[in-house]
Amino acid sequence: MAWHLRLASVCRRGKVHFTPVIPALFTRFAERLVATESLLPMKLRLDRHSSTPLVQQLVEGIGAWIEQHAAGGGQRLPSIRRLSADHGISRNAVIEAYEQLVAHGVIRARPGAGFYVAVSAPRETQAAASGMEDVTDEMWRLFEADEGDLKLGCGWLPNQWREHDDLAYAIRQVARQGGASLFEYSPPMGTLRLRQLVQERLRRLDINTQPNQVLMTGGGSHSLDLIVRLLLSPGDVVFVEAPGYYNLFGLLHLQGVTVIGVPRLCDGPDAQRLETLLSRYRPKLFFTNSVFQNPTGTTLAPTVAHRVLQLAQRHDVQIVEDDIYADFQHDPTPRLAALDGLERVIYLGSFSKSLSSALRVGFIATQAPLLKRLVDIKMLTTISTSPFAEQVVATMLENGSYRKLTERLRIRLAGQMAATLELVKKAGWEVFYPPAGGMFIWARHPAVERSSQLVERAAQLGIRLSPGDVFFPHRDASPWLRLNVAYASDPRAASFLNSPVACYHP
Repeated sequence: MAWHLRLASVCRRGKVHFTPVIPALFTRFAERLVATESLLPMKLRLDRHSSTPLVQQLVEGIGAWIEQHAAGGGQRLPSIRRLSADHGISRNAVIEAYEQLVAHGVIRARPGAGFYVAVSAPRETQAAASGMEDVTDEMWRLFEADEGDLKLGCGWLPNQWREHDDLAYAIRQVARQGGASLFEYSPPMGTLRLRQLVQERLRRLDINTQPNQVLMTGGGSHSLDLIVRLLLSPGDVVFVEAPGYYNLFGLLHLQGVTVIGVPRLCDGPDAQRLETLLSRYRPKLFFTNSVFQNPTGTTLAPTVAHRVLQLAQRHDVQIVEDDIYADFQHDPTPRLAALDGLERVIYLGSFSKSLSSALRVGFIATQAPLLKRLVDIKMLTTISTSPFAEQVVATMLENGSYRKLTERLRIRLAGQMAATLELVKKAGWEVFYPPAGGMFIWARHPAVERSSQLVERAAQLGIRLSPGDVFFPHRDASPWLRLNVAYASDPRAASFLNSPVACYHP
């Protein structure tokens, strides 16, 4: 019998007459009857000897029960006490499982009334959400790859290469200290402690700065975004390296500027071509990678660096030197910022590539007046960078763990670079130029005319690649691929590199 019929029956027998003065009591009574009526027994299979944590078993079991018994939603779930008693488990485990399900929108918490199955989303809404994957651009698919996929073309280190202990220790130290790093905004320029440590690191590259010349950012891409927002307007002309960093190209196109590619050679940007283009255009900025350029892996030679600075001086162009791979280099080579004294060069660095992609910490070094304007843009767009992340990096710099980590990383990358170059050449690939270190090799196979088609076929085999097209400012068709040597020890990499044409022709 439905609850409202039962209620009406009770009212008739007891000759109770409802009046408008008690609608709230009626509503609460009705809700309790609904909750009691809809409560179904929940029997879950839990294995205390399983390697799967008990809370995860609860989450999966409750989710499966909801899928089977709670079509449409609205049903009340057993109380924490009841589910704990029925299955002989701690209340804390039930609480944690329920909270996870609430966070994912599977159930809803009603204060004082318990937990209820969430009302299902309309089918058309669910279909629209799942369809979003179909419109994802090729360049972002590496970030969505399945855990088991081989990310041979990505721009970061594998998880198994990451060293957890020192990072976890620094995180615990900062968390124990509490205070500003946990709850407050960082100062506009970033934490002073880390900026001073960055100054010392720059000094080792012969880049001398004052405290008011270093601005902390949320990583290299954030630094680029601040510079693009501040210094460029729609219609401005900008020079970039081709091939170069695709995320930068996106930022520039978003700003509505005219982007001109300067060919990247084995020793840096093509100085002769740069001179020709400077005679034709008046660019506001020239963006360049100095060390282990993305995607070619090449490094700027001193003679080319001097020539680039001479041309920039003659044509009054500012240079943005993106040096986020600096910590991968054994012996530092001359930087444009060091040769120029930060007069015409804006220098960018980052800790995210070497330490953790999730720990977004970068910096900009430039002249104080320009830095002050960048601070204004930072405050308007993000208010603050993470003081917690900055203190973690500062802790690792001070206790020496970051220095030791990067030393080990350089040795490992150098060994993997040598092994991958040998593998690629034996498989018949053409290498643009053998890098002296870093993560990237820019290569092509003579039997493949356009790498994007090879990328699509490789994805079906669980291998994720970066097509050459995305590394050119106007997505020019290209046979080249960016290969990340840190992933090349996987047997699937050797299999692919030795038979790319088999992938290309299914």
